[in-house]
Amino acid sequence: MHQPYYKNLLTGEIDAPWVRLHGIKDYLDMLFMLKDYPQIHLTFNLTPCLIEQIEDYVNNRVQDKYLRLSYRPAEELTGEDKQFILNNFFHLFPQYGIAVHPRYYQLYLKRKSDKEFTVQELRDLQVWFNLAWFDPYFRKNIKELKYLVDKGRFFTEEEKHACLDKQFEVLSNIIPSYKEFQSKGQIEVITSPYYHPILPLLYNSKIAREANPKMLLPEVNFIFPQDAQRQIQAAVGFYQQKFTCTPKGMWPSEEAVSEHLLNLVIQQGINWIITDEAMLFKSLRKKKRIAAYLYKPYRLRREEGEVNIVFRDRNLSDLISFVYHRLSPLEAVGDFLDHLENIHQHCKLENPLAVVALDGENAWEYYRNDGWNFLTLLYQQLSTCEFLRTVTVSEYLEMFPPKDNLGYLKPGSWVGGDFNKWIGSKPKNKAWECLAKAREELGQITNGEKLNLPWKQIYIAEGSDWFWWYGDTDDKTFDELFRMHLSNLYRFIKKQPPESLKKPLL
Repeated sequence: MHQPYYKNLLTGEIDAPWVRLHGIKDYLDMLFMLKDYPQIHLTFNLTPCLIEQIEDYVNNRVQDKYLRLSYRPAEELTGEDKQFILNNFFHLFPQYGIAVHPRYYQLYLKRKSDKEFTVQELRDLQVWFNLAWFDPYFRKNIKELKYLVDKGRFFTEEEKHACLDKQFEVLSNIIPSYKEFQSKGQIEVITSPYYHPILPLLYNSKIAREANPKMLLPEVNFIFPQDAQRQIQAAVGFYQQKFTCTPKGMWPSEEAVSEHLLNLVIQQGINWIITDEAMLFKSLRKKKRIAAYLYKPYRLRREEGEVNIVFRDRNLSDLISFVYHRLSPLEAVGDFLDHLENIHQHCKLENPLAVVALDGENAWEYYRNDGWNFLTLLYQQLSTCEFLRTVTVSEYLEMFPPKDNLGYLKPGSWVGGDFNKWIGSKPKNKAWECLAKAREELGQITNGEKLNLPWKQIYIAEGSDWFWWYGDTDDKTFDELFRMHLSNLYRFIKKQPPESLKKPLL
């Protein structure tokens, strides 16, 4: 579970609503789904910057533009307000997010025809955009929301406020619920580096060439291993504050790993990390995918100590992320169990471990009923399957500690087994050069360890999400956010932002 850091630290403003909307759609219902399936044990990764932003909403420290315009009385919307709402309040997958709600779909079709909206239609759109983002569980079980779904249209301002206010009730229950489920032993909650950076590239951007020798590197290398260390330290400290214990596991951002980071992880007492199977076979120099190597954990024993590592089954994980939404739940679950049966029958290991690891948010938008039909059937079948049991990673490691030491960990990530998604193209490299320059400016002023405002800002700018999109889309949102974060850093240290940050890096 992850969202990039959207808030402008200088103004406290936030334009993007995705923490709030995924908060009412994906984070809490994934837990509530488990109530009827106590035998299903899951591992959840919550990034610290996601938790921080959820708590900003809960404690009324932030309000995004979408929320402000949702609360604004429909009669008082300006022409600019109306245009923003019409352009942005249909941001859901049309088939399962919009078309399943007759009134919302009617408004969607009217928008497609470019006809003018009445005040009542605008108010109904304000309601439906927020109402449709709620997970079906909440639309069914929160009486105020169920009433709105049943009514369907002609909402009042009071009814709109009831819908919007319920969002904060759901958001406020997220972290306490994860604590509760973890205390019961049904889930394990792990962490990631605080602001979700690609750790190997923070350590030394030249590591990208170890994963891809043909990589075109930035003109200025980014070499700040101390930042990688601080991102890990801050994450562990934050987790301890929220969950009153130390995280046993860490999901390196984007499953990006390298040999250089192991000491930093070991120093923080992390027991295990996860990455993609590509790094296993590259580390072992195996050109073929061999089950006897994949379905077991490994020990990474080094001079500084040791940490365990598990490798995800890419096929099983990607089937859920990208394929099964096109099948019926019965077909999808049957196929998934067939794969597990095949592993059981043909893997010669004793007590093999199949690691299924995927994005906890984005897949379900493309599933009917936000994934409930598929996941509940999957959990039902897994609960009664005789040849397997679901476990958290730590549960497995306690029962079956690794027997094999992996002497070398090849650098790479879950995307192609390299770092090409974040570095190597002209715009991505330009962004790294801007980041390196800003980091050098900050380092000349202070080497302070604390997350005061300038340091917090540079760590935010080191996040993976900004680099992900450069050169891969015409969407300027993340470019604007990245340049905003870096420009604010210069302002925090009383310097003028460079001209290069005043225009897109695309």
